[in-house]
Amino acid sequence: MNVQIGKYAWMVKIGEKGQFVIPKEARELFDLQPGDEILVLGDRERGVAILPKEKQQEVMKQVFSEIEE
Repeated sequence: MNVQIGKYAWMVKIGEKGQFVIPKEARELFDLQPGDEILVLGDRERGVAILPKEKQQEVMKQVFSEIEE
Protein backbone atom coordinates (compact mmCIF):
# COMPACT_ATOMS: atom_id res chain seq x y z
CA MET A 1 0.00 0.00 0.00
CA ASN A 2 1.47 3.34 -1.04
CA VAL A 3 0.56 6.04 1.52
CA GLN A 4 2.50 9.05 0.11
CA ILE A 5 5.28 9.32 -2.44
CA GLY A 6 8.22 7.47 -0.94
CA LYS A 7 6.17 6.21 2.05
CA TYR A 8 4.84 2.66 2.21
CA ALA A 9 2.87 0.45 4.57
CA TRP A 10 2.23 -3.29 4.51
CA MET A 11 0.08 -5.53 6.69
CA VAL A 12 1.68 -8.73 7.96
CA LYS A 13 0.58 -11.41 10.42
CA ILE A 14 2.68 -12.54 13.34
CA GLY A 15 2.95 -16.33 13.44
CA GLU A 16 2.86 -18.60 16.49
CA LYS A 17 6.63 -18.29 16.93
CA GLY A 18 6.53 -14.47 16.74
CA GLN A 19 7.82 -14.45 13.17
CA PHE A 20 6.52 -12.56 10.16
CA VAL A 21 7.41 -12.43 6.47
CA ILE A 22 8.64 -9.14 5.03
CA PRO A 23 6.41 -8.60 1.98
CA LYS A 24 7.99 -9.26 -1.41
CA GLU A 25 7.42 -5.65 -2.53
CA ALA A 26 9.31 -4.39 0.55
CA ARG A 27 12.16 -6.89 0.05
CA GLU A 28 12.51 -5.76 -3.56
CA LEU A 29 12.22 -2.05 -2.72
CA PHE A 30 14.95 -2.26 -0.07
CA ASP A 31 16.97 -5.00 -1.82
CA LEU A 32 16.70 -7.37 1.14
CA GLN A 33 18.20 -10.77 0.38
CA PRO A 34 18.21 -14.05 2.33
CA GLY A 35 20.97 -13.87 4.94
CA ASP A 36 20.97 -10.05 5.12
CA GLU A 37 21.09 -8.55 8.60
CA ILE A 38 18.49 -6.02 9.66
CA LEU A 39 18.25 -3.87 12.78
CA VAL A 40 14.98 -3.91 14.69
CA LEU A 41 14.33 -0.86 16.90
CA GLY A 42 11.48 -0.52 19.37
CA ASP A 43 9.89 2.46 21.08
CA ARG A 44 6.92 1.97 23.42
CA GLU A 45 5.21 5.08 22.02
CA ARG A 46 6.20 4.95 18.36
CA GLY A 47 6.34 1.21 17.69
CA VAL A 48 8.84 -0.96 15.82
CA ALA A 49 11.18 0.03 12.99
CA ILE A 50 13.19 -2.34 10.82
CA LEU A 51 16.30 -0.97 9.16
CA PRO A 52 18.40 -2.52 6.40
CA LYS A 53 22.12 -2.88 7.09
CA GLU A 54 23.16 0.19 5.06
CA LYS A 55 20.99 2.45 7.28
CA GLN A 56 22.10 0.98 10.62
CA GLN A 57 25.29 2.96 11.09
CA GLU A 58 23.58 6.27 10.24
CA VAL A 59 20.79 5.66 12.75
CA MET A 60 23.11 4.43 15.49
CA LYS A 61 25.20 7.61 15.15
CA GLN A 62 22.03 9.69 15.61
CA VAL A 63 20.89 7.65 18.60
CA PHE A 64 24.21 7.89 20.41
CA SER A 65 24.73 11.57 19.58
CA GLU A 66 21.34 12.35 21.18
CA ILE A 67 22.31 10.36 24.29
CA GLU A 68 25.53 12.35 24.70
CA GLU A 69 23.68 15.70 24.55
